[in-house]
Amino acid sequence: MVLAAVEQNEPPGRRLVDDDLAALFLPGALRWLVATTRWAPVRRLMIRGSEFTGPGLWANLACRKRFIADKLRDALDGIDAVVILGAGLDTRAYLLTRQVRIPVFEVDLPINIARKAETVRRVLGGPPLSVRLVALDLERDDLLTSLAEHGYHTEYRAFFICEGVTQYLSEDTVRRTMEGLRAAAPGSRLVFTYVRRDFIDGKNLYGTRTLYRNVRQRKQLWRFGLEPDDVAAFVGEYGWRLVEQAGPDELCERYVQPTGRSLKASQLEWSAYAEKL
Repeated sequence: MVLAAVEQNEPPGRRLVDDDLAALFLPGALRWLVATTRWAPVRRLMIRGSEFTGPGLWANLACRKRFIADKLRDALDGIDAVVILGAGLDTRAYLLTRQVRIPVFEVDLPINIARKAETVRRVLGGPPLSVRLVALDLERDDLLTSLAEHGYHTEYRAFFICEGVTQYLSEDTVRRTMEGLRAAAPGSRLVFTYVRRDFIDGKNLYGTRTLYRNVRQRKQLWRFGLEPDDVAAFVGEYGWRLVEQAGPDELCERYVQPTGRSLKASQLEWSAYAEKL
């Protein structure tokens, strides 16, 4: 969300993410930090600084947000609800209420949902009636049961968003979540991002040795990955059809090049879009 807020300070023609709520949703210290990036030299310095941990990850994060936003926008006429897994401080649900009034379920760990509720009260005075905050731990709790307790119906043609989440879960949890989504109504959509399996296995660090040390060696923060050639078969096991898969080069061509910026993306993370059969 810091990235989204910083991108908002770019001129409209150079902006990769358009989110006027992002800065407001941040804690005070981070709002101050983002405010300093209104000056282009500071903004460029912050973007360059992000490259030390993960070269290309700024473009990856921005482009995946755009990819998801495009898929959601194009699907709005054919869906009945949106489910955001690992919602964090993401503003997507609140931007969406400006366009449509369909149920949006924000799912995250209880501590994060409590923080989100407090943030929404501070910024908006309270959540819109169409937004429901769902506290659960995907490692232990059943997703559809928790959603149903907050008004979700399995006949909904739902749009599921899983951005920057899968790598933090065990393979068993990812598969159990996908098994639960087998019950989604035909015509439902799923957009998700994933880290490449060879990075998780330590076979290819994609020029991000510092990141690998932080998320795999010091702590086992990232645990799950896929390879692009395996995604269609993986989602197919659970009744989903892969519609589109976008790698970093394609996303940069689609979103970065038109801005005239020279950002490059890492090959580490990919985005995928599927439909329920």
